[in-house]
Amino acid sequence: MNLITRERRAVILSGLLLGALTLAACSSSPADSGDTPNDALISQEDCQRNADAGTITYISGYGYSASAGQLDVFMADDLGYFDDLCLDVEINAAGGNGQQLVSSGKAQFTALGSAEDVLMAAANSKNLTAVATYGTTSPFCIFANEKVKSLKDLEGGTLGYFINLTPVAGAMLDAADVDESKVDFIKMTNYDPTVVLRGQVDAVVGYASNQCATLDAMDAAYSKFLPEDLGVDGTYNVMEVNSEFLAKHPEAVSDFMRASLKALQHCLDDEADCMQRITALAEEGGQAKAFPLEQQERTWAVESQWVRDSTAGAPGVQAIEEWQHAAEIVQQYGTVKDIPAVDSVIDVDLVADLYDADGALIWPGDAQ
Repeated sequence: MNLITRERRAVILSGLLLGALTLAACSSSPADSGDTPNDALISQEDCQRNADAGTITYISGYGYSASAGQLDVFMADDLGYFDDLCLDVEINAAGGNGQQLVSSGKAQFTALGSAEDVLMAAANSKNLTAVATYGTTSPFCIFANEKVKSLKDLEGGTLGYFINLTPVAGAMLDAADVDESKVDFIKMTNYDPTVVLRGQVDAVVGYASNQCATLDAMDAAYSKFLPEDLGVDGTYNVMEVNSEFLAKHPEAVSDFMRASLKALQHCLDDEADCMQRITALAEEGGQAKAFPLEQQERTWAVESQWVRDSTAGAPGVQAIEEWQHAAEIVQQYGTVKDIPAVDSVIDVDLVADLYDADGALIWPGDAQ
């Protein structure tokens, strides 16, 4: 599992003890019954084609968090969109090792926090293709005691990080002309953002939709530094698929993404409904304490805007340019230098082809 993915999962789950892997499957599927459902929205031939792909397992590395690339998968299941396209989908909401499971073919889909994450993980994880990127905004933030007026003030002070110092944070420090040799870097085990308010550390690298949003909700007096404020670009959440499965079942992969993106649009249009639904699913899945409604609402309020603000196009559409910039950040500031060529790990056409010329998702039965 990629280190940044582990960091993000730990931040969001906030100490939740993950039990044995629990698979929450869809209701009856054509793969189980041997017959195509009468209420499917696609032809019998296409329905059988998707059924023949077998069970598609999605691994959520971040539990039930309201984040693009996972919220939409839960909602596509809950709203029946997978059933509409004759897809037999199982969701593993406790599988933090999604990258390994998908790479090995034991699962078919998982999501990572950014293109930078994917590129760093690609050194150790093969057989993966990125098919969707949900935003062109970096999810990271550096939150600090209010006495820290600029990142330059961290010289002579302390900066906490989880697992490793993400390349985006390194780029932020460089952009602020910080002499890192004068900063005391501390590996954090406490995910409580109030540590900076109490002065236990001067600043911490975290997530804008998590720790920074929590401090904002507390109306706390603190300093917040975002990558874009320092001219650092980034990417937000990436959907990956097993490359061999994609080659063998391209239509089923496309329809999985079609159903997920339809659910994503529903969550953009009706945030309240999706937050109620995902919170209820978290409770059913035994993760209610980690994902209370107010936290889900805070998370989605921030992350939904990243989806809306994407400069790559419609939700999920990804572009070589953004990924190439991510590769440059990893090569300059990451701990892994030997990363693959961008075009070898990304498919820019699959999701783009799901939209019409006006940027509307093509859904069977809809008037085009």
